[in-house]
Amino acid sequence: MHFKIIAAHLAGLLAVASAKDSRTFAVNHFYGKGPLTEGRMDPIISPGTASSHVHAIQGGSNFNLTMENNALLDSSCTSSLVEADKSNYWTPTLYFQDPSNGSFISVPMFYMNVYYFFEPTDDEIKPFPVGLRMVSGNNSLRTPPPGGAANVLDTNAGTIQPVQWTCPRTSYDPPSYPANSDGLYGVGIQDPNNAGAGAGFPDMNCDGYASPLRADIHFPSCYNPQAGVDAYESNMLFPSSKGTTGGKMNCPEGWIHLPHIFYEVYWNTPLFADLWEQGQGWQPFILSSGDRTGYSLHGDFIAGWDEDVLQKIINNCDAGDSGMDKCADAGPINNSADSCNIPNLVPEKIFGVLEKLPGNNPPTGWGQGESASSPSQTASTKSTTSVPPVSQTETEVTTTTVSATDSKSTGWSYLGCYSDNTSTRALTGIQFADLGIGKVTSTGCMEYCNNAGFSLAGTEYAGQCFCGNKLEGSSKLEADKCDMKCEGDASQICGGSSALSVFEKAGTAASKRSSAHFRRHVHGKHS
Repeated sequence: MHFKIIAAHLAGLLAVASAKDSRTFAVNHFYGKGPLTEGRMDPIISPGTASSHVHAIQGGSNFNLTMENNALLDSSCTSSLVEADKSNYWTPTLYFQDPSNGSFISVPMFYMNVYYFFEPTDDEIKPFPVGLRMVSGNNSLRTPPPGGAANVLDTNAGTIQPVQWTCPRTSYDPPSYPANSDGLYGVGIQDPNNAGAGAGFPDMNCDGYASPLRADIHFPSCYNPQAGVDAYESNMLFPSSKGTTGGKMNCPEGWIHLPHIFYEVYWNTPLFADLWEQGQGWQPFILSSGDRTGYSLHGDFIAGWDEDVLQKIINNCDAGDSGMDKCADAGPINNSADSCNIPNLVPEKIFGVLEKLPGNNPPTGWGQGESASSPSQTASTKSTTSVPPVSQTETEVTTTTVSATDSKSTGWSYLGCYSDNTSTRALTGIQFADLGIGKVTSTGCMEYCNNAGFSLAGTEYAGQCFCGNKLEGSSKLEADKCDMKCEGDASQICGGSSALSVFEKAGTAASKRSSAHFRRHVHGKHS
């Protein structure tokens, strides 16, 4: 009986010890000549094929287009200083779009850090299961995130907002983001709690010491073992402070609390400081996905840790910024004079000066034309106040104006907002019609499609135009899914994220046939 009491007491002490009353952390540093590799590779989203856009990848050398869950453990090297970490970490790369001619110039990665936070919790924090896949951020986002400009990482605090851009500067006067920016026109929104950070790209050069423009990406730390390591869309959740004290963050019952990882990716943007005019309500950087806004910032992760080593780091390593490689429990450390690199598995030109982004991704979001306060305008006319904030109600009214007035004046009618797919487009007659950089409008797209002999026109992502005679594989969406102001005319609406504003030409035999097909295909099936 005495033994059972002691055993129970020890078990109670162990449970207390497994909980954490304060946060500890250690930074995972990388070494070598650049990242592990760069290219259109993403085995989570696009397994076995070229990804839609270029990524910069760090970690284990067994990174590939298709990966078994335990493949990374057999990597011959890793770009992490800690040999036991053969995980892969990746983000979209960054380009500079030359204001003078529209060409794209690759921006070199300056360096990357991955913070491992072990947050205060009543849970026991466990290592990542080998092969775990995680994605954080929204690649389709082209408008300010619903969580706002400040990070929200607690499900008890509101809509999760896991990504930001940080702009370290020697002075924040003037601020990194215009005070009156609504985030819909040429520049992002400043974090109200941090003068150096915000949602979307800033319009100032980031000139902090060894700290240029930085992408910040937080990942969730609650894992659902019932979903499994491959179910990246549903297997992870951010923790919650609900019902806890002392700022503790707990996972739902039955979920496993993992390390909270946070990417810092610095890009050498000061190289381009003399090529554009700062503080004018526009900016020239663009993600490899074609996103001018920066809102679609995201990161990917596949776990390839030696779990025993990571558990020791969780329990004992609080090295902070100096790095987990300074902790004895991290095990063998790579020689920082060496380099671990693999070739681009989708060979193509991705560096230097390019006429188009790799993967032929069209620029989306605000444009370089008049609607974006382009560099060709005088300083007195460059201002985000030239287009006032648009509420949800105002957006719907604008959509009605475009369809009922502008479209009728050209003999077209507005059919509504419909879904689109980036791999199999709904309108395939002409894809990404060339109306000019920053010049796309819904009326302009209708005119273009009309002149090309098509009876359907669709605008999307504020700056894309599609034509066709039938709509395939699409379903009708709520009206507010088409809510992006056109790059060429902010009084018009040009679709949304994976959402087409669809217009139909009336009055010809061909258009009547396509209209009948359209209504059978869409209205009959999906309305």
